[in-house]
Amino acid sequence: MDVWLAYRSQETVVVVDPNVKLHDSVTASRSGKDEEEAKYFLGQKVELLEDIVNDGTYPHAKIGTLMMPKGSVGYIKDIGEFLQVIRVYEVHFFGTEMEVDIIGCREHELKLIEDGYVSEDILEQEAMDAHRKKMAKLNK
Repeated sequence: MDVWLAYRSQETVVVVDPNVKLHDSVTASRSGKDEEEAKYFLGQKVELLEDIVNDGTYPHAKIGTLMMPKGSVGYIKDIGEFLQVIRVYEVHFFGTEMEVDIIGCREHELKLIEDGYVSEDILEQEAMDAHRKKMAKLNK
């Protein structure tokens, strides 16, 4: 099998097979089921819209085993990516009888229950503004 490396503008394309192109993470496009920007954020309360079954990524259960039932409620614990194009939300489900209580979920599998999200950038800016006002009063 021949392998070629081609450069076009600032994009690197590796051609392993003339019919298959593998793009680097900078040029790869997001999965069709994911928005370009994250839909959910850390700490948000979400509900599962469908059953989550083991797709083979959890090694201690057979493929097809129910990991978390539809309707379960949890909180976004972390946000990551699989293969640089699929966004995966690490959701912590509390009070379930399931073997595992932290499951990787896709955007289309979740529904927001409570909005309560405030960007940490906004909170930090508000704290800094309050501190500056306090210091300005002290220095008068």
